[in-house]
Amino acid sequence: MKWNSQDIGMFIKSKEYVDTVAIPLLPVSLGDDIKQTAAMSEFITLLSVQLERQFRGRLLMLPGYTYLKSTNEDKLVSDIRAWESELFAKEFKHVFYITSDSGWKAVESELEGDLIWMPSLPLEHIEESSRASILDDQVKQLLTLFMQKWQSAD
Repeated sequence: MKWNSQDIGMFIKSKEYVDTVAIPLLPVSLGDDIKQTAAMSEFITLLSVQLERQFRGRLLMLPGYTYLKSTNEDKLVSDIRAWESELFAKEFKHVFYITSDSGWKAVESELEGDLIWMPSLPLEHIEESSRASILDDQVKQLLTLFMQKWQSAD
C-alpha cells in the first residue's frame, strides 16, 4: 500500500494483515556527485513503486527518507533508529530499507530493520520498455529476499 489517503484507508481496515513497512532511502547531493545521487534516488523510487505493487496488502511503502549525502553517519543512524522505534511500537514486524547508497552498508549492523542495497542502474539512457523489464527483474530478486525474511521470522 502506498502512502496516500486511499491506500491508508484500506490499510486502516486491514492493518492486522500488514506486518511490513518499507522505506526508500534517498540521498541528495548538490556537489560533484549530484547526478549520481539523483540517479540513485530515481532508481530506488521506481523500484519501490514496483515493489509496492507486488506486495499490496502485505506491505506499507512509506515516502522516501530523503537526506543530504554529506550528513554525519551518527545523525542518519539516530534518525532511522527513531523511525524504527515508532514503527515497531505500532506493531510492524518487519522494517525494510531500500537504497542504492552504499554508505548505509557501513552502518547496517546498527539498524534493527533490514537494509537492502541495490546497485543503481543508469536508467537515463534506457528506453521506457526496456526500463520496465529491468525493474521487473530487480523486483523479482527482491521478492525472494522478502519471502526469505518473512519465512525466517515465522
